[in-house]
Amino acid sequence: MGGEGTERLRLDPDAAGSAAAEALYQLLRHRLAAVLPADAVIEHVGATSVRGCLTKGDLDISVQVSREAFAAADQALSVLCERNVGSVRTDTFSAFQRDDLRPPVGIQLVVRGAPLDVFVHFHDRLRANPELVERYNALKRSHEGVEMDAYRAAKSAFIASILSAPGEVPGAG
Repeated sequence: MGGEGTERLRLDPDAAGSAAAEALYQLLRHRLAAVLPADAVIEHVGATSVRGCLTKGDLDISVQVSREAFAAADQALSVLCERNVGSVRTDTFSAFQRDDLRPPVGIQLVVRGAPLDVFVHFHDRLRANPELVERYNALKRSHEGVEMDAYRAAKSAFIASILSAPGEVPGAG
């Protein structure tokens, strides 16, 4: 159905991608901390932060802030990054990107406790349970080459199912 320009899921076969993402994260974490409000919590999330997880090869960073600090954090990030116009934007969530970096970077700014404050929780669940990583990898393999919208819908449903099952991962919060 999609045309030639349709974005499709492409998994990165390079195992070194996670090391490159972690190195870039360490550099960006310091730069971000220098411009974000003091209560910002900056974490490497996404597949490159989980051992054995298949990845597109990009770096995902979660920035959690208080509701009071959200506007200042949003402004600070908008100076450093492009807004991800393909993502939802609310008064508690904004997404940013840096496609000029290698690996490309996505930053999700979220108010702690808001409905979209899921990135760190999902990351923690995956890191605590290798069986969840295998299930997530299977979902990714089954969607390789598929339009990103279909993959994102399946991924969202998977994440929701994991986060709505509190007893699935002992000790995960």
